[in-house]
Formats: sequence, structure tokens, C-alpha cells
Amino acid sequence: MIKDIKNALAELSTPEKAAFLPKFFKTGKGEYGEGDLFLGVKVPDQRAVAKEFYAKISLPEIGEMLSSQYHEHRLTALFMLISKFEKTKNTSLKDQIALFYLNNLKGINNWDLVDSSCYKILGRYAFENQKEDLLIALSESEDLWHKRIAVVSTMHYLKKSIFELTKKIVLRNLSHSHDLMHKANGWLLREMGNKNETELIDFLNAHYKKMPRTSLRYAIEKLDENVRQDYLKGKI
Repeated sequence: MIKDIKNALAELSTPEKAAFLPKFFKTGKGEYGEGDLFLGVKVPDQRAVAKEFYAKISLPEIGEMLSSQYHEHRLTALFMLISKFEKTKNTSLKDQIALFYLNNLKGINNWDLVDSSCYKILGRYAFENQKEDLLIALSESEDLWHKRIAVVSTMHYLKKSIFELTKKIVLRNLSHSHDLMHKANGWLLREMGNKNETELIDFLNAHYKKMPRTSLRYAIEKLDENVRQDYLKGKI
């Protein structure tokens, strides 16, 4: 069964079809979505596959899929890992899954992979076990994707209306040189503002003059237009 799944996914990645792969790999966002026919093959609903087969696939086998060169394999593997984490009541197994996730971060280097998995596994694990230091350590890594994973994982805390970790994570990379971090930090602050605008305003008043323009634009996106213009023009 596992072999059949892998073969079905690999079928879409043969050399003669390479020219079409960029379109296919935009599943749900590009020209082909789940359920569409792609050169005679039905695009898989990866979440449905994951929910059906996650119990039959071991962590080492998920590790093999995460090391695949194909995005679709890695995304399906992460959906399976999320299902394993969410379904188990075994604390020891949750520890194993979280450790497995941390040990396989090298294969999680894509926007979709990060946004689909990390706060559902790592953010929840850190929250449930008071392990904020895990996310802080990731935010201080030299690896750009580790930093991004720390930002997205912190979303679990925002959903619980806990903002202190958000502020710590953002401040650790406020002046990072890469635009990806500017967007990530600004997005995280915007979500904080959606939960509690006063928290965002207080943070902005203390730090906005040191914030990269991209971070600031994302952070203030949902504020009143007059307030937004005041921040953008440096009048606050």
C-alpha cells in the first residue's frame, strides 16, 4: 500500500512530464487542483490520503518521504505526521514525533511545507509542554527556514491570546537582512493585532522606528487608514 502511494506520486514526476511539474506543484493554487485530471492521472487529495494511511506508515517511512526531491512527497509526509500527532493520546509518542520533526527540518524548506505543519506540531508541542525555548532557539538559528518555522509555530500561542513569545521572536530578527523574515515578522504582528490591537499598538510605539519597511507594512495592514499613514510617515 505504501509502495503504491509512493509510485502514484512518482508517476507525476517522470522526466517526460517535467515541463508540466511547476503547474502541478501549485496544487489548489495554480491551473491544477485536487481532483483534477493531470495527463490522465487524478491529482491526489493529500490530506485525505494522509488521514487514511497515516497509521500504517511509520516515522522512518515518513522520513524517507521527507527526504524526497519532490515537493508533493514531502507535503503528504507532513500531513501524515500532523495526523499522527493529533490522533495520539500517548505523551511519549508525541515527544517522539516532535523530536522527529526537529530532526527533519532540513527537508522543510518551502513556504507551503512550513505553513502546513509547524504550528500544528511544534507550536502545539511547545505550548503543551512549556517549551518556548525550542521556538526561541529556532528563531536564533543561522538557517532562514528555521527562523520562519519559529515564527509560524508561534501562531499557536497567538490563538491562545498569549503575546509575549510573539514579541520575543520578532525582536530577535527585527533587523534581519532577508525580506522573507520581514514579511514573516510583520505577518505575525498583524495576527497579534487581530487578536488585540492594543498589544500591537504598544509594540509598534516602542519599536516601529527600527522596523524594516516591509515588516511595518504587514504589521499595520489591518489598522485604521489614518493610523497607518501616521506610522508610515513616522509621525507617531
